[in-house]
Amino acid sequence: MEHTLTEPDAAAVAEVMQGLASPARIRILARLLEAPCSVGELAEALGLGQPTVSNHLRLLRHLDLVAGRRDGRSVVYELHDEHVTALLRQVLEHVHHGRRA
Repeated sequence: MEHTLTEPDAAAVAEVMQGLASPARIRILARLLEAPCSVGELAEALGLGQPTVSNHLRLLRHLDLVAGRRDGRSVVYELHDEHVTALLRQVLEHVHHGRRA
């Protein structure tokens, strides 16, 4: 893999990393690691208001970190793809490893 980033690629990576720089968004993503959820399910599980969860999901969708699909009258959210799943699992493992050391 090439490690020299172009300026646009570096900016895109920085935008994704900034999107991850929120404890609430990390908690949403971690919950979605377990199973797809609606806004209401996420709000209840995390103790956040639905408007707050919706705003976070809007940003996460913009960054292609989550995807939503219609299920009747609601939208069910899930991690966008295996890259997002792997990234999140690696970061969580890194944090847990650092705490064990």
